[in-house]
Amino acid sequence: MALEALTAGTAHGRGSSPAWTASAPGSDPAPSALVAADGPQEALAAAAAGAREQVRRIALSGLPAELRTSAWNALRSTGGDAAIAAWLAPGGGYDAARQRLRDTRTRNRLFCERVVRTHPADFAPGTRTAAERALKGTDADRAAFVKTGYAQAQQSDRTARETVAGEQRAVLERDHAFVRTLAGRDPGEQVRVAAAWAVRPGATDEDVREFYGFGWTSGAALDLEGHRLRTAESEVLRHRTLTLLLKAATGAEEALRTASDVAAARAEAERAWQAVAAHARDSGTAWRAEREHAARQAEAWRDIHALALGATEEMWKRIADPAGANQRSWTEEEQGAAEVAASWQEILRRAQDGETRVRG
Repeated sequence: MALEALTAGTAHGRGSSPAWTASAPGSDPAPSALVAADGPQEALAAAAAGAREQVRRIALSGLPAELRTSAWNALRSTGGDAAIAAWLAPGGGYDAARQRLRDTRTRNRLFCERVVRTHPADFAPGTRTAAERALKGTDADRAAFVKTGYAQAQQSDRTARETVAGEQRAVLERDHAFVRTLAGRDPGEQVRVAAAWAVRPGATDEDVREFYGFGWTSGAALDLEGHRLRTAESEVLRHRTLTLLLKAATGAEEALRTASDVAAARAEAERAWQAVAAHARDSGTAWRAEREHAARQAEAWRDIHALALGATEEMWKRIADPAGANQRSWTEEEQGAAEVAASWQEILRRAQDGETRVRG
């Protein structure tokens, strides 16, 4: 099992004296007395706790249902930490769920769901209705919507809006200018892409109107989904690496207990725990960077929410609720990243304890 090091022997005696205290005063310690018998277990327990917390975060996240349901099944398993380890391991439940996300039928369903979430009925009624109908239909219905139905519904909605003079007058130069600013400065890549398309050479007022109507929120949804998928994938890979490093470190420490060449065994054990510490340190650094990114997103959406609440134009008022929801989502991502960084700090501390322990 790829993560067996996380679950091996997590129970150990508390308050027991170090093994080397059994040596007679003034005598050279035997190799088996060089390290505490239960020393590595705290590092293993910290890693197991981090793995379980990662699976819990996936289960409670806004990730697609395929991942959330699979994570819940692992958490509810009677197998305990071993079930968590198996789910995170290569070829386990996480990989199986990610593979299901690549299925065309799943991708079509997710697209329809995103359209329903991001296309308001008062701005794109035909598109919203067509997406809802596809979701209630068959796989073939959803495939048809993705292939041609979405574009057709969009064009019908655009034609209908072009007859509403009041809505057309709502597109002012300052609205164009704001979209140009987003195209260059927004923290979300997909929002920048959507904004750049709306103000591309040859674009019309209707392109800007559609950006405010659904392009902005669609780009924001893709940015949030992409962030969640990317950070979940990266963290699973980090735990897989941690498993291998912990297996090497605990094995080296165990070998030190019976080594004939104590100096060589000690050096090997030190290097192994140093590798665990370096991985934990790098992982914590990566999560602190993710926290900073999420904080920038939350701040940006907080500012947009405030602008929308104070606006009188219908285009801006329409963005208020999505902006508030995005602010809350990114704030949760920021808080989650801080928690994961703290868990890696604990693993780092345990790894440093291991290095100190084997050094003697």
